[in-house]
Amino acid sequence: MGLLRRIARARLAGRVLRHLRRAGISGARYHSAAFEVRFTVPGDAEPTIVPLTPLIGRKDLGVFLAGLLRVPATWAEAAPLLRPVLRGAAPGAPLRRSALPFLSEFVVVDQPDTMTYVTPAQSAAWKTSPDLIFATARANLSGAVLHGAATGPVTVRFVDDGNTYWTSHLLLPGWLTRLTGQVGGTPVAFAPERGTLLVTAEDSPHLVALFAEAEAVFVTSPHPLSPMAYVSDPDGCTVPYSAPPGHRLHDTVRRAERLLAVHEYAVQPPDPGHPSAPLDLVGSPTEGWLTRASWQRNVPTLLPEADEVRVGDRTVPWPALLPHLKPTGHHPPRWLATAWPPEDPRS
Repeated sequence: MGLLRRIARARLAGRVLRHLRRAGISGARYHSAAFEVRFTVPGDAEPTIVPLTPLIGRKDLGVFLAGLLRVPATWAEAAPLLRPVLRGAAPGAPLRRSALPFLSEFVVVDQPDTMTYVTPAQSAAWKTSPDLIFATARANLSGAVLHGAATGPVTVRFVDDGNTYWTSHLLLPGWLTRLTGQVGGTPVAFAPERGTLLVTAEDSPHLVALFAEAEAVFVTSPHPLSPMAYVSDPDGCTVPYSAPPGHRLHDTVRRAERLLAVHEYAVQPPDPGHPSAPLDLVGSPTEGWLTRASWQRNVPTLLPEADEVRVGDRTVPWPALLPHLKPTGHHPPRWLATAWPPEDPRS
C-alpha cells in the first residue's frame, strides 16, 4: 500500500475517532490492518465495529455516526426519549448515580429499535445538567397505576414488554407504596432480572417462596439485576428490606444481600495495576451466610468489601483490617491491601 493511501486512510479514521469522542465514546480504536474502528457503547458488553471503506468520500460522516449511535443531537430531541434504568455494573462510563446497594440509576435514550446509555459527554453536548437529565427521565416514566384491591394473599407479577420499564418504577418515590391495596399489605418487591418485577405483602405466606424464586431467576438470567427484596421508607424511597437478628427471614435476607455483592464483584473489570481478589459466599442455612475474600499476605491486592478476609492462614474480620487498607475509587468499592501492619503483635 502506498504512503499517500495510508495517510488518507489514517486521516479518515482520525475524523471518525473525533466524532466518536464528541459523542462520549472514549475507548474507540483504529485497527489499520482491517481498516475499521472498534468501540463499545457505554452500557453494552459487545463491541461495535465500523468498517471504514464505505465511509471514503462521505460528506455526512457526522450524521452517519450519529445515526449509528442513535444519540439525539439536541436536548429538545433527547428529552422526550429519556428513561431511567436500574442496573448493576455497566461497561464504559455512562452517566450514573447510586440508587441502592450495588445498584445505580442510569439514563437511556429509548428508541424503537435501540436503547443507548447517556454519557457525561452527551450531558455537556446538550448543555444540560445531569440532575435535569435524571429528573426528565423519571418524569417520562408513566408510573403505572393498578386498579382493584386484594381479597387475600396476592403476588403481582410485572413482566416488561420492552416499553414499560417495570423495574425502573422502583426509582419513583411513592410508587411502591401505592401498591398496598393491590397486594393486601405493605409491599415488598423483587427485581431479579431487568424485565421482571415481583411484588407481594410483607405478611404474605408467599414471601419466603419469592425469595427463592428471585434467587433462581437471578442466578440463571442473562440479564440479572438483584436477588434482594425492597420496600419503601417513610419518605416513599425504595430501600432494601431489613430483617434484624431474630427475624424469621434474617439469614434469607443476608444470603440475598451477599449473593448480589458476589455477582457485582465478579463482573467488575480487572484492574491493570494490581490483582483483584474475588469475593466468595460461604456458610450454610444452619450456620448463616457471609462473604470472604483472600489475600496473599504482603502481595499488593485489591480487596472487595467482605465480612472477613483470609490472610495467609488467618481469618480477619473486615472491621479489623479496614483501617490498614487504602480506598481506590472503584465501583463497587475496593481497597488496596499492601502489607500487614508491623505493629500487629501477631504478624
